[in-house]
Amino acid sequence: MGLSRLAALHGVATSYSPSPDVTVSVPDDTVIAVLAALGVDAGTPEDVRRSLVAAESRSRLLPPTVVVWAGEPLPPALTGLLPGSTVTVEPEPAAGGPPAPATSWRVPEGALSGTLPEAVLSGEAGEVTAGAGEVTDATGRPPATPAGWTEPPYGVHRLHVRTPGHQEATATLVVAPARVPQPPERTHGFLVQLYSLLSARSWGMGDLGDLADLAAWAGRTLGSGFVQVNPLHAAFPGRPTDPSPYRPSSRRFPDPVHLHVESIPEYGQVRDRAVLDDLRQDAAALSEAVLNKGALIDRDAVWELKRQALELIVGVELTPGRRAAYCDFLAEQGQALEDHALWCALAEVHGPDWHGWPEPLRDPRSPGTARARSALLDRVDFHCRLAWLTATQLADAQRAAEDAGMEIGIVHDLAVGVHPAGADTWAQQDAFAHGMSVGAPPDAFNARGQDWGLPPWRPDTLAATGHAAFRGLLRGLLARAGALRIDHVMGLFRLWWVPEGSPPTDGTYVAYDAEAMLAVLVLEAHRAGAVVVGEDLGTVEPGVREALARRGVLGTSVLWFERDWDGTGRPLAPERWRRDCLATATTHDLPSTAARLTGDHVTLRHRLGLLTRPLEQELTEDVTSTAEWLALLARLRMLPEGDGNEEAAVRAVHRFLRATPARMVGVWLPDTVGDRRPQNLPGTWDQYPNWRLPIADPEGHPVTLEEIAASPRLHALMEVLRPGRARTAPPGERRA
Repeated sequence: MGLSRLAALHGVATSYSPSPDVTVSVPDDTVIAVLAALGVDAGTPEDVRRSLVAAESRSRLLPPTVVVWAGEPLPPALTGLLPGSTVTVEPEPAAGGPPAPATSWRVPEGALSGTLPEAVLSGEAGEVTAGAGEVTDATGRPPATPAGWTEPPYGVHRLHVRTPGHQEATATLVVAPARVPQPPERTHGFLVQLYSLLSARSWGMGDLGDLADLAAWAGRTLGSGFVQVNPLHAAFPGRPTDPSPYRPSSRRFPDPVHLHVESIPEYGQVRDRAVLDDLRQDAAALSEAVLNKGALIDRDAVWELKRQALELIVGVELTPGRRAAYCDFLAEQGQALEDHALWCALAEVHGPDWHGWPEPLRDPRSPGTARARSALLDRVDFHCRLAWLTATQLADAQRAAEDAGMEIGIVHDLAVGVHPAGADTWAQQDAFAHGMSVGAPPDAFNARGQDWGLPPWRPDTLAATGHAAFRGLLRGLLARAGALRIDHVMGLFRLWWVPEGSPPTDGTYVAYDAEAMLAVLVLEAHRAGAVVVGEDLGTVEPGVREALARRGVLGTSVLWFERDWDGTGRPLAPERWRRDCLATATTHDLPSTAARLTGDHVTLRHRLGLLTRPLEQELTEDVTSTAEWLALLARLRMLPEGDGNEEAAVRAVHRFLRATPARMVGVWLPDTVGDRRPQNLPGTWDQYPNWRLPIADPEGHPVTLEEIAASPRLHALMEVLRPGRARTAPPGERRA
């Protein structure tokens, strides 16, 4: 009981339920290891008793974070304060402005209720007697404009409480809107892995120039409202570099491999044109190999060419205006960028895994690291400059989308975590639970569970720092985005932690302060005017989808998974789908629609030895599932009678998506040209070329952005999503 109680106090689960009627106990060794990663000693019964006494003796007058939602009742942390308590709020200063004066008020007899006084965060110093609606300044005279009971400004503030008994407590106060900004009533757009989208001008892989061009074309020609891309986070370097965009070195800064080199203003001023021309020819050869010779996308080869070009470009002196913009970026990013650029410079010298660096360099704040920074100043500036150039092109892509009439624009993707040896874990060591990895428990689809190799954030450190790391991460991502997709959004509530060296089956859930995480998310999305989409597929804790919906976070609905699970188990009729979601036929981790319809995805997994049941059984189940969907499409007159044409079936699937109330409909860009290959096949590493395939036609021949834009198949598919189009198939529809 002692260990269970101690675990509960620290948000560590000692059991979990993979299904409503099943409860699985977590091994004691797992609980002890997870507590140790949180700085809690539970190795022996005596350690448990000692830690339990320490935890229970820390009675808190306030939780670490207090959340106030606009227009909603105050939380119990405030309404439960003793009458006569003095509450002081130090407002968050305006960007670049001086600290705002603190404001205090006294809790009256009876419960504190309603909303906070305006003066608490209005910038007027003074004292407020709650309920009186009056503010007095230091002289005792009321101000010119008495403050009333209105909604306080949004922001992250410091809250201090002193009770009549002289107990004192301090907490972070987050004041947030009730909901994130919402998308238009109905819109559609593309989902694409940017590296896979090569154009005639690409350097061997898709880049930010291609993204801007795709957005401009799709918005103007097709009336699309958004383009969703894979995470563009800075990758963990290596030989080869891990191609997965979901295991980056840093989530705080984008990867300069995505730069479109020729769009950098200084490109035209490089004096050594012969070297640039040679690099451009080598890049053209890389693209030629991918597009016409069956080669895979080689990120390392692309980066080597771009790096050499960027070394020349960065050597060009910036114009006064460009220099001023760069200096503003440095000031805006501050210590976070300094740390990231220094890690990049040190990795060039000592290798990417900072755990193997000389001892003094493993601490980003050590004197040895400071000396190394001075010695590597030019390289630090180089990497800072690349971060600025990449951020600038990200902003250009969003601007191109908006100029093309897109209501949302670019939807960026936030990965679940980072590489354990990368820039973020070096710079923010206290924020991560070292020796732990995020994953997923065993379920009906994976009996062995999953270990993603990503160290989790420590919830206690997040709470103690006012969730500063999360706030900074979101602010950077949302600054140049129309929307943000959050991979495994359930991680705002809890994550499955797996101790190093243990199988995923021996993990456990660790809880986070979901109310605070959501408040920070809503606040930062509001400041950026950005929509938020949560990837909520798989095992979802009861109440999570409802909590997200209450705050305006859209869910994700994939056609093949939308069934009446509480009833017949059959495909869910379109009118029964949820409204507040991104509806799509597939994702980067799933088969393309053509592969799903033909069963190619089953035979592919069979060839790679990934099936856990006989091939015939898997095929029979897959055919039955697909037939149920096709039958529903036919009954709804979305699939032309007697037409077994694959293209017609793909169009019918998207007619169905349009018939749902979903506010966003996403079209997997490879589906528009009949690509049968998945971009990622979970459970594989070397057996399949994950994250390295260009978009291709049904025969596997790569196609360029220019060819995609001219594709009759694409235009026939997108026609069904145009507003005002009939939701049934036109008579006699045939292959376009």
